Amino acid sequence: MLGGFGSRFWMPASGLMLTAGFVVQAGALPLPSWLPLKPGRAEVSKADPCVPPAPKVVAEGHVVAYPGADVLVGSEVAGLVVELPVVERMAVKKGDLIAALRSDDLRAERAEAVARAEEAEADIRYYELEVGREVRLIARSVGTPQMLDSHRRSLDAARARRAVALAQRDRLDALIAKTRILAPIDGMITVRHADPGETLAAGAPVATIVDLNRLRIEAEVDEYDTARLTLEQPVAITAEGYPTFWRGLVEEIPDAVTGRRLRPEDPGRPIDSRVLPVKIALDGPSPLKLGQRVEVAIELRATPRLANR
Repeated sequence: MLGGFGSRFWMPASGLMLTAGFVVQAGALPLPSWLPLKPGRAEVSKADPCVPPAPKVVAEGHVVAYPGADVLVGSEVAGLVVELPVVERMAVKKGDLIAALRSDDLRAERAEAVARAEEAEADIRYYELEVGREVRLIARSVGTPQMLDSHRRSLDAARARRAVALAQRDRLDALIAKTRILAPIDGMITVRHADPGETLAAGAPVATIVDLNRLRIEAEVDEYDTARLTLEQPVAITAEGYPTFWRGLVEEIPDAVTGRRLRPEDPGRPIDSRVLPVKIALDGPSPLKLGQRVEVAIELRATPRLANR
């Protein structure tokens, strides 16, 4: 009875029923692990639906060292570098030798000052005896007061010469000590500014030492957002080339805004805007390098919302 029309109607209908059954069954099966739930995302956010995302201030920054942890070591005196035992990426301890300058002339001047002091010491001993002898002669009415005054003046002059020579010796000791340039802190040599055989002027840089265990973030926050910042706000820190992020806390908010130092990565952002250089402490170690650019998201405050009852 169905004939051709029934068979033609039955086949498409059965196909639709089979497809619907497959869809129902597939809905009960888990999706493959490699299939993202949303474009560009491989996982579902598990945030509380009753708590909207906290507002954030996003800014660019870079890794800096704490004050006193980044030291440019220079030469206090001019001289020829005769020893430079450090190289870049070398760890040093406080008091280690960074460089030594030639000091032969200073040591020769010191030896001359010591000789003059010894000569004056000999004169002092001589005139002390003369003064004592003249006092005894005057007691026997043999000596004269004029001769006693002359010996006393010579004794005072010898003592003055000794004081000058000793002061010269101490000054040369200080200069000789400055020809040995020592590390002022524990850290790593990040830059070596001089080479052996180079003649340095007074104040010339020799090496930069950084304590890489004392790094933090300096973020340039637009002045528009400065009123929303407070100390100890949580911060998320990201950097190009790293698939993860690091946590930190706002630890210092300056009292003055400055010009932007970092050129923004976004070409649409102005480069002449005023910013607040906010300091952020890292919550634990990180592989970030000194001077590396980062992006920070400073969490302002959460606004919890009660669920409908």
